[in-house]
Amino acid sequence: MTIEPTELRDDTIIIVFGASGDLAKKKTFPALFGLYRDGFLPNGVKIVGYARTKMDEAEFHKRSTSYIKDPDQSQAPKIEEFKKLSSYVSGGYEDSASFENLEKHLKSIESAYQSKVTNRVFYLALPPSVFLPVAENLKKHNYASGVNRIIVEKPFGKDLDSSRELLGALKQHWTEDETYRIDHYLGKEMVKNILILRFANVAFSAAWDNRSISNVQITFKEPFGTEGRGGYFDEFGIIRDILQNHLLQVLSVLTMEQPVSFAAEDVRDEKVKVLRSITPIAREDTLLGQYVSANGKPGYLDDDTVPPNSSCPTFAATTLWIHNPRWEGVPFILKAGKAMNEAKVEVRIQFKDVPPGLFGNISRNELVIRIQPSESVYLKMNAKVPGLYTRALPIEMDLTYKRRFSDSKIPEAYEALILDALKGDHSNFVRHDELDVAWKIFTPILHWIDGKEGPPPRPVPYPYGSRGPKELDAFVNKFHFTRSSTEYSWPITNVANL
Repeated sequence: MTIEPTELRDDTIIIVFGASGDLAKKKTFPALFGLYRDGFLPNGVKIVGYARTKMDEAEFHKRSTSYIKDPDQSQAPKIEEFKKLSSYVSGGYEDSASFENLEKHLKSIESAYQSKVTNRVFYLALPPSVFLPVAENLKKHNYASGVNRIIVEKPFGKDLDSSRELLGALKQHWTEDETYRIDHYLGKEMVKNILILRFANVAFSAAWDNRSISNVQITFKEPFGTEGRGGYFDEFGIIRDILQNHLLQVLSVLTMEQPVSFAAEDVRDEKVKVLRSITPIAREDTLLGQYVSANGKPGYLDDDTVPPNSSCPTFAATTLWIHNPRWEGVPFILKAGKAMNEAKVEVRIQFKDVPPGLFGNISRNELVIRIQPSESVYLKMNAKVPGLYTRALPIEMDLTYKRRFSDSKIPEAYEALILDALKGDHSNFVRHDELDVAWKIFTPILHWIDGKEGPPPRPVPYPYGSRGPKELDAFVNKFHFTRSSTEYSWPITNVANL
């Protein structure tokens, strides 16, 4: 029997751990403000920041609102209201006394609530090294009389064994229903839109298999490097940072079978099923790169926080194979890199060639889902060039969100996910078995890169600000990818120049 989730409407405190850190400042607090401004937080909600840093509330309010976008000062009154419902407590992450002090602060807030049954949401914007002591202390000292929920940020371990150890320890204190493992890509508008595109459009669903699709690329590009934070990045690398979580989540939504309903467990069941059909990544299906200085920008190894001669990849392309009747034989190429030529996250589904005969060298159809920036969906297709002769030319059917939905605000991913957690909706959070199978896919390749099975591979160099390693074209081409005709330009084609 399915138990309906409890939506938190009243008498709720949201406690943000790591409140002095970058993640909280840049993402968590702006998202909470967005929900407050639009009336989505529970009635009478209070927000408490908690961190080791000692600061007064004026300094905390300054930090927590510093990344709220308000160019014309129109939101100033709301920001002031938001400050008044927020407070700050400093303390450690491992000693009982700090959590007892936090409990006194929470009790003083709750004494003003009319109900004696109060709710608490704990948001851990923290490094994984302190997840467990915080989770244990929260359960021991700060567990409320009503509903309790804990939101945990990635990374969830470094490989299969460490993930299982972390999950097992967390489960000793918090149930699966109380735990929300956040991957903010599942909150992005275009990722959530994939389910609608697939299952609400017969035109797409009919061609969504290995009979029609040649290959799929899921691409993540950042135009900047580690910028002095290479020491942290070097511990994890681009695969743990982006591929194993963000891009694999996109792939699971893209390839899962139709769920029985949009209920959380029905959706997550199908995601786990398709992930279980993926074999661990092979070394020969992997290309690793590391950016070097170019265009006046420093290379990865020029970052003083990076260990000398580090072989940590800042770029990776890996190919996954799904062994089920729908997807057998279709390569799914996941690519991610830092210090590249642009900022972009997209899914590119390339269909097979038109049967030979009527047409000669004609471009393949492609369905492109642009996740960010400038959210869009476009179908690259062939059409007749206007005029008195018959000639096919690649064009696109374009749905760019900011044009089509000009009066709509696309919510930030963290806004959507925090709201889901308040509603008790697990649909867009990572379940424990989903996380386990994700690590099974990537752990062998990670152990190879980490040098646990002999000397680690040396990533190939690529210039800062480039498309990636020069070997990339040959890598994707061996998996059946065909680059579009040089005649194609998006979004305007000047026929006079053809």
